[in-house]
Amino acid sequence: MRAGFSEIDITPPVGISKIGWLIDVKSGCVLDPLFARAAVFENAGNRVGFIQVDTLSIRRAQVAELRRRIEAEFGFPGANVMIAATHNHAGPAIADVGDAKCDVAYTKTFMDNCVRAFGAALNAMEDAEVGFNHVFEFSVASNRRVLMRDGTARTHGTFTDPDALCLEGPIDPEVAVLAARNRAGELIGCLANFACHPTHHGPEPGLSAGYPGVLAAEMKRRGCPITLFLNGACGNTHHSNPAGGDASKEQAGLTLAADAHRAIEGMAFTSVAEIGAASTVIDAPFRQAAADEIAGSIRGAQRFSDPGWYERAMNDLLAEIKLRRTRPAEVQAFRIGNTAWAAIPAEYFVEFGIRIKLAAHPRHALVVEAANGMIGYVPTREAFAHGGYETTFAPTSCMAPETGDLLADAAIALIKEL
Repeated sequence: MRAGFSEIDITPPVGISKIGWLIDVKSGCVLDPLFARAAVFENAGNRVGFIQVDTLSIRRAQVAELRRRIEAEFGFPGANVMIAATHNHAGPAIADVGDAKCDVAYTKTFMDNCVRAFGAALNAMEDAEVGFNHVFEFSVASNRRVLMRDGTARTHGTFTDPDALCLEGPIDPEVAVLAARNRAGELIGCLANFACHPTHHGPEPGLSAGYPGVLAAEMKRRGCPITLFLNGACGNTHHSNPAGGDASKEQAGLTLAADAHRAIEGMAFTSVAEIGAASTVIDAPFRQAAADEIAGSIRGAQRFSDPGWYERAMNDLLAEIKLRRTRPAEVQAFRIGNTAWAAIPAEYFVEFGIRIKLAAHPRHALVVEAANGMIGYVPTREAFAHGGYETTFAPTSCMAPETGDLLADAAIALIKEL
């Protein structure tokens, strides 16, 4: 077994547009640095690589370009590279999202730095052992959808509302860590997985990596030099609790770092973990929206930020649906020992992540959302019946109700294939 890790600062210049709030928020300061991080694992001639970026998402075309360049420059199989955003809402515009437009000059530098980070991880490879362990955390994430007595759901609803009934769904409390150490027994890096929306500083001018940045910095202080945070199925989980309270960026990051450190302390390491990779592309069907969905007047509809953006964006969305009818969505799975990582290009509801974990047993499966592209929110069928922000028809939520199960079916099949 060999492994290598690297990180490169990708903090954008002040003044760049941020994405994550649909409106165009111009950055005015840097609160903490943003990074691209890479990890590479090799055993018996089989190799897989990860790139994690402190951005909201990454587009499918950008993933294809990065893989092409990595294969051309380093001879590493592009199909064996997983590229995941932390889904950080306080990062730079590397794509058009809402009224915020891609910063072309910065995005070119961003792409170059991702390739550099991967090359640095390859150059850093050394003989290693890997270990896996997981713990549970209940104080950081909450299901953010409140079911009301009339059967509708309110995203970021609260229980101060007299019509509130209960939370619509669960959270996934698992904090999972795969760590690598060298022959001297020193940690060289880790992959950490947890499911929770990172939206701190989104509507503000400050650039930030959010709680995943705090997590990585605290892990470095605790002796793990590089931590890639791979967000789980967090489309409906959040650091704000509808029952009251909100885990700050610092509270969330420090808590998860303590959890990850505890998991590493309990690890058994091995140098013989098998490695594998597989992927498939499904044609995810668009939703065929009725007139009241298009108008945002359907029961349970919930629009955030600038309501006018929905109207401005609707014609282009409807034209795309009429022309294409589907969006390509890559589902990818990696195996390292008994651990499987399933990459999903969506804001995926937590129920699907749990379904994949259950069906993959005895393999220990983990889900990585906002990976290898982004097709928007993918709620459960039950959530569509209740409404709420994540189901309200828009460019950010336009896939058919069956999409979530199609993605889960594909991920489960790939994990079993591995």
